[in-house]
Amino acid sequence: MLSGIIQHMARCTAPVRGHRSAAAAADCPACGSRYGRYSGYSYGAYSGPSYSSSGSSGGGWSSGGGSGSSARPRWSRSGSSVAYTTTEVRALTPVRETVEKLAPLPEGRDFFLCHAWDDRAGAAKELYDLLQSRGVSVWFSEKDIGLGTPFLREIDKGLAKSKVGIVLVTPALLRRLRGESIADKELSVLLAREQLVPVVHGTTYEALREISPLLASRNGLNTLENAMADVAAKLAELVAL
Repeated sequence: MLSGIIQHMARCTAPVRGHRSAAAAADCPACGSRYGRYSGYSYGAYSGPSYSSSGSSGGGWSSGGGSGSSARPRWSRSGSSVAYTTTEVRALTPVRETVEKLAPLPEGRDFFLCHAWDDRAGAAKELYDLLQSRGVSVWFSEKDIGLGTPFLREIDKGLAKSKVGIVLVTPALLRRLRGESIADKELSVLLAREQLVPVVHGTTYEALREISPLLASRNGLNTLENAMADVAAKLAELVAL
C-alpha cells in the first residue's frame, strides 16, 4: 500500500505543474485516468451536451460543475465558438462586471498590456497582434511610447485610460519582478483594481506564487490549456459591449 502511494507521488505532476483544472489533471500520468485520459479518447474531446442553468449566478449554462467542464459566460454572444471552463468563467466574471460599469473612456483603450521588456518582440507582440486583429484596442508600450517622451508619465496615462489590465506572466516577467522594475510599478497599480487578468505563458502558477502570491491569487488564462489565439478570443469577448 505504502509503495503504491510513493509510486503515485513520484509520477504525479501536481507539485510542478499543478492541477488547477481537470484538463491539467488529465495530462498527469498518475491522475489522468480519473479525469478521462487513457479511456479511448483524450480529455475534452467530447464533453456531452450543454444545458441551460437558470439557477447559476452568471445566468449562463454549463455542462457540469468541475473546473474543466465547459461553460458559457453570459457575455458570450449567441453563436460564439469560444469555449470556456467553469473556472475561467468564475475568474473573468468580476472583470466583466467592472467593464460594464465603466463609462466609455475618451480616447481610452480596452486593455493595458503589462509585460516584461524581454517579451516585447515575442509573446507580448504576439498577444497584441492577435487582439488588434479582433478589433480590440490595446495600450502597448512598444506602440504607444514615442522617442523622447517621459516613459513613466506615458505609462500612467495608459493605465488611467484602459478598462482592463492584462499581465503577461512569463519567465522573463518573473525575473523582472524579483527586483525593482517598470513592470513591478504597473502591476502594483493593476492589483489595486478589479480589472486584472493574468495570462500565464511558458511558466506555472506555482512559480508565480513564489514571486507574487497576490497576483497568483487571481485566476486568469493559461496558454498551457489555451492557444494564444484562444486567449485573445476570450479577452476580446470580455470587453465587447
